[in-house]
Amino acid sequence: MSPANNTATDANGVPIAVPSSRFFSSHAGPITDAGYGFGTLAIHAGASPDPATGAVIPPLSLSTTFKQRAVGDFVYEYSRSDNPNRANLEAAIAALEHAKHGFAFSSGSATTATVLNTLQPGSHVISVNDVYGGTHRYLNKVAGSLGIETTFVDLANVANLRDVVRENTRLVWIETPTNPTLRLVDIAAVSDIAHEAGLFVVVDNTFLSPYFQNPLDLGADLVVHSATKYINGHSDVVMGVAATNNDALASKIRFLQNAIGAVPSPFDCYQAQRGIKTLHLRMRQHAINAQRVAEFLERSEYVDSVIYPGLESHPQHELAKRQMRGFGGMVSFRIKGNTHTADRFLQRTHLFTLAESLGGVESLAELPARMTHAGLAPEERNELGITENLIRLSVGVEDADDLIADIANALESAVSEN
Repeated sequence: MSPANNTATDANGVPIAVPSSRFFSSHAGPITDAGYGFGTLAIHAGASPDPATGAVIPPLSLSTTFKQRAVGDFVYEYSRSDNPNRANLEAAIAALEHAKHGFAFSSGSATTATVLNTLQPGSHVISVNDVYGGTHRYLNKVAGSLGIETTFVDLANVANLRDVVRENTRLVWIETPTNPTLRLVDIAAVSDIAHEAGLFVVVDNTFLSPYFQNPLDLGADLVVHSATKYINGHSDVVMGVAATNNDALASKIRFLQNAIGAVPSPFDCYQAQRGIKTLHLRMRQHAINAQRVAEFLERSEYVDSVIYPGLESHPQHELAKRQMRGFGGMVSFRIKGNTHTADRFLQRTHLFTLAESLGGVESLAELPARMTHAGLAPEERNELGITENLIRLSVGVEDADDLIADIANALESAVSEN
């Protein structure tokens, strides 16, 4: 795995962030292909020692404005437009996603909104139907006011894409694995079809992180994340990020990032980059624990069905092995019973906290039908398989034996009262 050609390098060839002119400033040379592994990039990309003080960890820069050497002669100008901590983080994101350009936003939803603002009124978007509730809400209830129409389609069968492409279609939005039913979309196949029609492909890579999947390498034009989740990894930052190799698209996004102003604070960027430094370590343990939890659930007499790409029973297990380097930390299952049974389970776990969100070091559990996806109409949820007894687990990095014991006790207690 090699670093992306979007950043400068220090004397040792390690990627460092470059400001303002986005990887093409006069003081920054192109990155060299040093063949670094993921963990090395996660720790060093965008994180060279401070040249002024020698500080190994780049300092937190809270200033909103920056001194100019002369009128129009500056490295940084104003913190909404650019900031040293954001530039560092964006360089790291780009390197990990094998991209030329990285972007950070104040939330995943702000990322979605900014990307969709690159489209003109009258544009048509095709989105996978089993998409994050917040993305569905924006496409269904906000984008329309901007003159953008969306068609939601099942892309597990990529042939469905050809049937819904229109003359004014501009973009295909993929989420894989999907939330919360963990369906997969063949990124390469969708990208081939979309590019034949001249469409851009956006992939939400939140559930896997760059450690387990790189959509740009599979043909996508833009990758986005809710960095609140695995990228930050500690449930204390709300943020979104994006990355691309398309210069024209990057120019549009950079302009809108500044014009709309939905940017993260320097402190949040500092925190998120600190989280990135252990991303490879955390994702390995998330996946190990999730596999063990999924296998336990599949054997349990108190469970109707389990959804996890790492199980051979997953209908797209072969695609998962081909497209992903690991299966991630998210597991969904249907408990035997109804919504009341699910409620009891969620109230009786001790290590799995009943809460929305995902991707932190701690384990979380939620009921999508009444929490993250409550905004969907009941018939839409039923069509997607988001049933009243579907429970979503974000499996953390605690000891797997303890997590399994916690689930086992809550399952037996909850289902025995049916």
